[in-house]
Amino acid sequence: MDNSTSPQRQGGRPRVGHIQFLNCLPLYWGLARTGTLLDLELTKDSPEKLSEQLVKGELDIAPITLVEFLRNADDLVAFPDIAVGCDGPVMSCVIVSQRPLEDLDGARVALGSTSRTSVRLAQLLLAERYEVTPDYYTCPPDLGLMMREADAAVLIGDAALRASLHDAPRLGLQVHDLGAMWKEWTGLPFVFAVWAARKDYLAREPELVQQVHEAFLASRDLSLEEVTKVAEQAARWEVFDAELLERYFTTLDFRFGAQQLQGVREFARRTGPTTGFAADVDVELLAP
Repeated sequence: MDNSTSPQRQGGRPRVGHIQFLNCLPLYWGLARTGTLLDLELTKDSPEKLSEQLVKGELDIAPITLVEFLRNADDLVAFPDIAVGCDGPVMSCVIVSQRPLEDLDGARVALGSTSRTSVRLAQLLLAERYEVTPDYYTCPPDLGLMMREADAAVLIGDAALRASLHDAPRLGLQVHDLGAMWKEWTGLPFVFAVWAARKDYLAREPELVQQVHEAFLASRDLSLEEVTKVAEQAARWEVFDAELLERYFTTLDFRFGAQQLQGVREFARRTGPTTGFAADVDVELLAP
C-alpha cells in the first residue's frame, strides 16, 4: 500500500484488533507483505477478548464474533467482503464427544471459553437438530481437562485443530464439525466473525476506515494467491505440516457477500430471542 492510501491520521494510528488463531494468520501475513502492518496499532488476542475491547471502545476496528456483533449492531458497522466463516466444514470449530450426539441429553458438555458464537452454534445444533439438552459448563479449551469431567466438549481455533486432528483420533473420540453440521441443516454458509468499525469512529474518520477495509481486502487476496508460501512459513512454528495448513486456509471462507449475509440472518432468526438480540436485527454494512 502506498502512502496515498496508507491508513494513518494525525491523532495516531487506528487501533485495530487481530485474532491470534491460525485462522487469521493469512490476513496478518498479508498485512505484513503489503506494508500496511506498520500503519496499524495492532492488538492480537482471542475472538472473545477482541470483541469485548471493540464494544467498550478500546479498539476502533476489529474482528468481532457474530453473536457480539449482533448484540451490539446499533454501535457497529460491518465491513463487506471479509469475514471468518465456512461454506461446509471449517475444521477448527468442533464438538468432540465420547458418545453419539443424540445421546447427550442431560450429559455434561464442556464449552471452551474463547468464542461465544461457536458455543451458541453448538447449543443450537444440539437443541434443535439432535433434540438434546446437555448440562453445559465453561472451562479453558484443554481437551484432556474437558474430557476428564465431560462427555463432550466444544472447541474452536488452534485447540480444535489439535484436538480433532491429533488427540481425538488417538483417544477414540468422535469429532463433529460445526460448519458441516450447519451447512447440512440449513444449506447456508456460516460466519463466525465479521470485521467491524465503531460507528462513532467511522463518523470521525470515514476515509481512514475505508483505507483499513481496503488494506484487509488486499491482505486477504494476496495471502490466498500465495497460500502455499503462507502455509510453508507457518509450518515452521506449528505442530501442523504445510500441506494440512494449506488445506485449512483454503477451507476457511473469508468472504462476506450475499450468501454469507443470508447465513447470518438465518442464525439471528433461530437464536436472537434467546441470545440477546432481535431475530430480525439489522446488519449495517460499510458503504463503498
